[in-house]
Amino acid sequence: MEQTHNLSGSRLAHAWAELHAHANDEALEADANRLAFVDPEFLLRRETRGIRFQLEMLKPDLGQASLGIENTVVVFGSARFAAPEVASAALGLAERGDDAKALALARRQVRNARYYDQARLFARLVAEYSRARPAAEQLFICTDGGPGIMEAANRGAHEVGQPNVGLSIALPREEGSNPYVSPSLSFKFHYFALRKMHFMMRAKALVAFPGGFGTLDELFEVITLVQTRKAKPVPIILFGSDYWQRLVNFDVLIEEGAISPEDLKLFQYVDDPESAWQAIRKFYEL
Repeated sequence: MEQTHNLSGSRLAHAWAELHAHANDEALEADANRLAFVDPEFLLRRETRGIRFQLEMLKPDLGQASLGIENTVVVFGSARFAAPEVASAALGLAERGDDAKALALARRQVRNARYYDQARLFARLVAEYSRARPAAEQLFICTDGGPGIMEAANRGAHEVGQPNVGLSIALPREEGSNPYVSPSLSFKFHYFALRKMHFMMRAKALVAFPGGFGTLDELFEVITLVQTRKAKPVPIILFGSDYWQRLVNFDVLIEEGAISPEDLKLFQYVDDPESAWQAIRKFYEL
């Protein structure tokens, strides 16, 4: 049967379902006598959405400030690009089978695993530099806390003992943050908009590795904010020139007058971790 949608029906926030999922299946009962700020049923009403916006703005801000996280390098990219060791193991299994589609997928995973390694190495460069700097001059890796490229970046910082940030989103089929995010800097969001705001609040650079819709969404949001001067200029680095130039023909935007030629100077292409890090160092004269 086709699902129907009632436009006039009550629409409680999906956060209600998220809370129930972590409540051991115990229903939350309304209680008029409960203090408002400790009443989850009240806080999850549609009418209190504005309060939830404020809470998602404030909690990660205070949490990062208390731990000295003021400057971040944000890394985006595909959650589907596996670590080389994982991709190689999957290829071994596929080669022992007779599924041509699975074999082609495994080979593609091995090919794309190089981006995982490069994100990991890039994050190590940032973390190693910051480890020797005064607190106010340190740069901290920040990702969405997920798998793939984000895991690689958090892993690179973790391996040299540097704190790193994960700003994850509550999704139906997504697990928690990857194991390399610093536990005290692992924040979960319900609202995409608030999470994207937090990415920009402390960002001193954005490095976008090959990715899908989510990566494109985050990348173009940052480009737009800088282009319209809603945000200060920061290095915007597209890692993997072949991927990005095949994916987006920016010249068409210039030919059609949709952007100005100088808008292409808002970002740059790089193909190795050292070049990405040097672009950031040059921008800030580090």
